[in-house]
Amino acid sequence: MKTMEFYSKVDQITQVDSRYSPESYEFINDAVIYTVKKCEKNKREGESSHISGRELLDGVRDYALKQFGPMAYNVFTEWGITDGMAVGNIVFNMIEYQLLSRSEKDSISDFENAFDFKIALSSPFLPDLESVAVELPVIV
Repeated sequence: MKTMEFYSKVDQITQVDSRYSPESYEFINDAVIYTVKKCEKNKREGESSHISGRELLDGVRDYALKQFGPMAYNVFTEWGITDGMAVGNIVFNMIEYQLLSRSEKDSISDFENAFDFKIALSSPFLPDLESVAVELPVIV
């Protein structure tokens, strides 16, 4: 559960940087938690629970598909999240306001050229055209 301090800091962030909605910050925070839990299953005992930018982007995609289904891309565009750099900007804004932490290896460039958000968030819900056989009527 997020605290009043979380929402206060998100309000401060969005007053300075209005590119992304307050909901996007709440979602990214939840996606970080989701991704850490998912990645912890694959890490050895004693290994850091810190996730990379790429791991977070994969987690953001998976979590968005679970939360919003076929509406994920529409929700993201409404919030201002259109690519990996938008996620990176949100993450680094949250780091600046001490809502997230970072390692020395983390860089905003970790979020560049990740994947096409429209394809990644829409394609799981499109029909497989190879499996759809359509016979067109013959006009005589």
